[in-house]
Amino acid sequence: MDESEGPADDDARHAAKMAKKKAARDKIMAGKTQEKGLVIVHTGKGKGKSSAAFGMIFRCIAHGMPCAVVQFIKGAMATGERDLIAAHFGDLCAFHTMGEGFTWETQDRARDVAAAGRAWEVAKDLIRDPGNRMVLLDEINIALRYEYLDVGEVLRFLAEEKPPTTHVVLTGRNAAEALIEAADLVTEMELVKHPFRSGVKAQAGVEF
Repeated sequence: MDESEGPADDDARHAAKMAKKKAARDKIMAGKTQEKGLVIVHTGKGKGKSSAAFGMIFRCIAHGMPCAVVQFIKGAMATGERDLIAAHFGDLCAFHTMGEGFTWETQDRARDVAAAGRAWEVAKDLIRDPGNRMVLLDEINIALRYEYLDVGEVLRFLAEEKPPTTHVVLTGRNAAEALIEAADLVTEMELVKHPFRSGVKAQAGVEF
């Protein structure tokens, strides 16, 4: 920096740089006029897939938009999200816990397939309802991975029967490639570090 320059010159350069960036950003945003219901996938080995999806559900609730949750794997264990929604927002968000626990807990494939099938029937009815702005299919990717549900059937339904303004969020690790290809928005959570590996158990407020 020239010795004759001072903080005022830095401020002026910064303002000019930000003004240029804003103009470019405004030009990009001006061309984004389309609205549509999105198919959104949260996958990957990292933590936060369901948590991020519930963040979207709470945004819908905050905007007064009807929405719904179907949990495909999680069973009877109480969770903070479900308890909060049931206690305070049941009029805006239908919440269906349809699973019977993780696959290693039931150890009964036929039972798991039947539970996933029941959950999918509920999910289809909720998605078909144009009054629902968003439907979260929590951990459905696990049901698809173990072939409790047919991924082709799920994709066909989303393509042919999902109302045009309804968002559908599908969570769970190991999302099928066909689902990733068909989705509008895909986020992969990458595992860098997890306290479970150091002997720390799942804790209220973090995991549930």
